[in-house]
Amino acid sequence: MAPLSAWQRDLLRLGQQIPGEWLLRWRSWQRRLGPARILVASFAGLILTGAFLLTLPAASTGKPVGFIDALFTATSATCVTGLTVVDTGTAFTRFGQIVILALIQLGGLGLMTFSTLVLYVLGGGRLSLSSRDLLQETFSQGPMQNLKALLKTVFLATLTIELVGAMLLTLRFMRDLPSTTAVYHGIFHSISAFCNAGFALYGDNLEKYRGDVLVNFTITSLIILGGLGFVVIFEINRRLQQNIRTLSLHARLVLRTTAVLIGAGAVAILLLELNNAMADLSWGTRLLTSYFQSVTARTAGFNTLALGALSDATLFILIILMFIGASPGSCGGGIKTTTAAVLLALIRSRFRNEENVHLLYRRIPNDVLAKAMSVVFFASVLIALFTFLLLLSEAGGMAHQQSRGLFLELLFETTSAFGTVGLSTGITPKLTPFGRLLITMVMFIGRLGPLTVAIAVGPQARTRFTYAQENVLVG
Repeated sequence: MAPLSAWQRDLLRLGQQIPGEWLLRWRSWQRRLGPARILVASFAGLILTGAFLLTLPAASTGKPVGFIDALFTATSATCVTGLTVVDTGTAFTRFGQIVILALIQLGGLGLMTFSTLVLYVLGGGRLSLSSRDLLQETFSQGPMQNLKALLKTVFLATLTIELVGAMLLTLRFMRDLPSTTAVYHGIFHSISAFCNAGFALYGDNLEKYRGDVLVNFTITSLIILGGLGFVVIFEINRRLQQNIRTLSLHARLVLRTTAVLIGAGAVAILLLELNNAMADLSWGTRLLTSYFQSVTARTAGFNTLALGALSDATLFILIILMFIGASPGSCGGGIKTTTAAVLLALIRSRFRNEENVHLLYRRIPNDVLAKAMSVVFFASVLIALFTFLLLLSEAGGMAHQQSRGLFLELLFETTSAFGTVGLSTGITPKLTPFGRLLITMVMFIGRLGPLTVAIAVGPQARTRFTYAQENVLVG
């Protein structure tokens, strides 16, 4: 081989230096950016990619969907909300529906896997301590010491539960649909239910299956499992396999709070709609419908009753359930069941003048109490702010007598978006483009969490000193 000339040696040496310099610059940029911004940017990138795919002519059955509507749909799917401005079953082709389904899967438990892998790759094959803390805070998970075990368990549990749900739904859908279509519908609704997304391929959602026991109990079982949180599912499975007698406080609190909310919500819906929306239904269908709506109200967004026909009192009950939401580490949003339980325990202890707060014979640490109050405060402020902005965009300058009922509908819509629920009184397609962008922002913040988004967009201040402490009169 002929010896290299001087310019060839210089070019080879430059080629060896550039990758190293790029890697050093990338690592430096990554440290300045921080894991919170990387996490938010990754989800935003996923949403924008989905929105772009949904604007393609191949994704729509008729005229291509506009970018704002595609962005709204992609955000709703990725944030597993279920609010829609166009009908999923008729406006999108099979390709468009598969794009939505993929976003739902990544937006459910798959979102945690996706986020972990992004930070893992950007970290050069390892997770930094700050990345671990961020993922633990964002997805309300326990200590993430074993990344491979975590990803494996998430994948296997998701695949198994969704597969069983798809098989049961397919068996029912085959009575009404061709075999291939029934299989597709079974897979779609199983993933949508387990990920607590609430997307359906039918114009009336699941109203035509209002009295169907198999569909109702399959969908609600998937929703409950997806809303319990992965840690709870893991603990229950370990208890069954290893014959462990007790569950952790977190698992017991999640299970009890979930049962109470489902039961109380079902009773409230039944009593309030007994002579209204469910007046013409049989008692069996009334009980089934009340149970179904109570389950979906906190997380999923499926409905077997037309929400526009419900009374204001029932809508208010649904707002409370949507505000509470699912459990930590699950596919759902809201302030979380454990947060509500801790807050109620705090109020109870104050009424009793107790020094400590107790739940299920355990003392709750002060930092957990502070976090619970912070979560409720941020959620309340966020919902109030965006409801106000929606009132300006949708009813600005309109007299109260002309806009009666609109406030409740917009509050319902905002709470549904924040809790990533997806229930709507029917106002979603009627929102202005600016109103749709507002709801898009609420869904994004509600899924990632206000604290994570605040860390990502706010300056990172360092406190170098502390001030003197002094009491303030409150209450």
